[in-house]
Amino acid sequence: MSSTKAQLLQRIEALGLQQALFPANGEPINEIVYQLENLNPIPNPLHPDSLPSLLGNWELIYASRGTVVTRQLTSIPDLGGTLTIKRVWQTLVPGDTQKIFASNGAFLDLPLLGEWRLQADGVWTWDTPDRTANVTFNAFSLQATKPFNLKNWSLPELKIPVWEFFRNQALWTTSYLDPEIRVGRGATGNLFVFRRRDRL
Repeated sequence: MSSTKAQLLQRIEALGLQQALFPANGEPINEIVYQLENLNPIPNPLHPDSLPSLLGNWELIYASRGTVVTRQLTSIPDLGGTLTIKRVWQTLVPGDTQKIFASNGAFLDLPLLGEWRLQADGVWTWDTPDRTANVTFNAFSLQATKPFNLKNWSLPELKIPVWEFFRNQALWTTSYLDPEIRVGRGATGNLFVFRRRDRL
């Protein structure tokens, strides 16, 4: 398993963050992920005994078909410079029984507009403590952290709640988990590889 994981991390690092998070042909990396999933040391990450390994701060290092954020960014017209993703992360915090609060965020450098932070907050819930949860997002936020590249100035955060009527649920499967790496699958089969930053 260690050699497979090392190979995966090496391939992802060779891509660089921009290419690893924007839609691209990632079949060679996907194949390594499939191999790793077959070696999963924690098959039921939602079990109470496994939650400490799942919770914490994670860095997104690879997305097989991009993310909701990056796919939208590819449709933005050229604003006179290169759009740069500086960091994408996910924080998982324990809630009540069979519930996890999830915060997904990204720091972006937008041409002419400076550095911005996008964030989506939601909750994971499940009935069976195996590896698949229902995910619902209840709020989105946007903040210019360095507007127009002015380092000592930021704008207030704009938070947009999602009315319960409009909240859609999606299935999320944690298909691989160890102390350092986590693999998640969206409802359409998209692969997401996370690397741990720190535990809670």
